Amino acid sequence: MNVEMKKIKLLISDVDGVLTDGTFYKGTDNMEFKRFTVLDGVGTAMARAADLKIALISGRYSPATEYRAKELKIEDVYNGRLNKLHAYKALKAKYDLDDSEIAYVGDDIIDIPVMEQVGVPIAVANATPAVKAVATYITKVSGGYGAFREAVEWIIEEKGETKAVMNLLKEQIKNS
Repeated sequence: MNVEMKKIKLLISDVDGVLTDGTFYKGTDNMEFKRFTVLDGVGTAMARAADLKIALISGRYSPATEYRAKELKIEDVYNGRLNKLHAYKALKAKYDLDDSEIAYVGDDIIDIPVMEQVGVPIAVANATPAVKAVATYITKVSGGYGAFREAVEWIIEEKGETKAVMNLLKEQIKNS
């Protein structure tokens, strides 16, 4: 068990480029579509089973982000925040956490200021070189293809909680 990882209580994630591959489709009627993977949805369930809070901070406003967050029961969503430090500070205050108790998953330069603050900065495989340079961990898969889930699994493994979380999830599935 990694002692530093044991402290992690909150996982914050960027959206575009982490929960999605960064692509969105925009119609002439201003309708927007994003592709999310169910793998990351399961990752949110795993995080909850590990008693890990989840928050999203997206630099770009999108109704699709709000809808996906609601579907995944993620309450803390900061949608359309280029300066992510304001949202980060609000989350720290809300949950009375220290930087060392927070992990962040990002992919691009607007994520760096928060990544430099948190205890565990995580970059997705398709992140920019500057983001990878500040990361403690770089996922093997790219954003939009299960990178968030991989980050959750890595945190749970580093905390020494994989078996307990898997058993809890199996029990929840059995009783549903």
